[in-house]
Amino acid sequence: MNAFAAPPLYRHLDEMAPWNDRLQTLECIGVSDEAPEVKTFTFRSDNQTWFRYQPGQFITLELPVGDEPLMRTYTLSSSPSRPFSIAVTVKAQPGSLGTRWMFDTVRPGTLLRAYGPAGDFTLHRHPAAKYLFISAGSGVTPMMSMLRWLNDCAPWTDVAFVTCARRPEEIIFRKELELLGSRMPGLSLGFLIEERSSRESWFGHMGRIDAVRLPLLSPDFREREVFCCGPEPFMQAVRAMLDNAGFDMARYHQESFAAPAKEDVPPVSSPADDPVAEATPITFSLSGVDASCLSGQTVLQTARSAGVRIAAACEFGLCGTCKVKCDGPVDMQHNGGILDDEIADGYILACCSRPLGAVQIEA
Repeated sequence: MNAFAAPPLYRHLDEMAPWNDRLQTLECIGVSDEAPEVKTFTFRSDNQTWFRYQPGQFITLELPVGDEPLMRTYTLSSSPSRPFSIAVTVKAQPGSLGTRWMFDTVRPGTLLRAYGPAGDFTLHRHPAAKYLFISAGSGVTPMMSMLRWLNDCAPWTDVAFVTCARRPEEIIFRKELELLGSRMPGLSLGFLIEERSSRESWFGHMGRIDAVRLPLLSPDFREREVFCCGPEPFMQAVRAMLDNAGFDMARYHQESFAAPAKEDVPPVSSPADDPVAEATPITFSLSGVDASCLSGQTVLQTARSAGVRIAAACEFGLCGTCKVKCDGPVDMQHNGGILDDEIADGYILACCSRPLGAVQIEA
């Protein structure tokens, strides 16, 4: 065999290791249009690994825009039942620097760093006999991931799928949803638009989802496990509507693309400058930097103040992008962005960890 021959294109799953976000990058293998200003980007690993995640989870992409890369979090629209590639479906909002860069730049062959997957917005965390998926706009992406998984693995599942858009041509995945509706015996589809379009006729439901239209689209919604995703005002309206209808809100789950405002990084001062502040020593071993963490400051804030780069996106303990190895005690208040076995292996989320003593960070 030629020592310089390319590795075989196909390998069995049991011959491959899972993708490691710290060692491998993503290679774009396809870009497709889904709706106006909406594209799907499909990726494979650059090192023949497979993707292990739960339908509905997200990844964080590192986009080389400007002097400092942008960290942008996108829900996976693909299904883990097809583990050789992953896909994100994104909508370019006005002023969306990162997404617009992807539209203009990412092509088959483009390599990107990525972190994840993470998130607990998935039906696997909330098994039920019947589901109701409610989405608006690009909020359909985690629902599509879950529905694709159900189609591959449990096509008989009882699912009511309601998706809302401004106009008919803006219904993301409409053709695929209609195809799945003809193949999945337990799937009922409900499309709801706000206004007619000159591009195509429409004979379906119109208006915004409310207490009158929801029972028409899903008469037994009170008996279902509800997953909702879309713009925050949309999700607020759905929450209020269900609550007023007497729905058991413990069975309501939502995902939002918006992160809370990032807190400012306080300036670092030495103990001599501020004798009241209690400074804790932090060593960033890979960077060869010793720093002092003021009382109340996170590992991420200290790293930035010391000129050490730790990748971070959400900065409230959810996305898992800032996961680093730590030797020493910390107080970590996260929101699900790290697993128990990762914590046991010595990893922390830098954005929400505050040292309780001298620590060494692998960064």
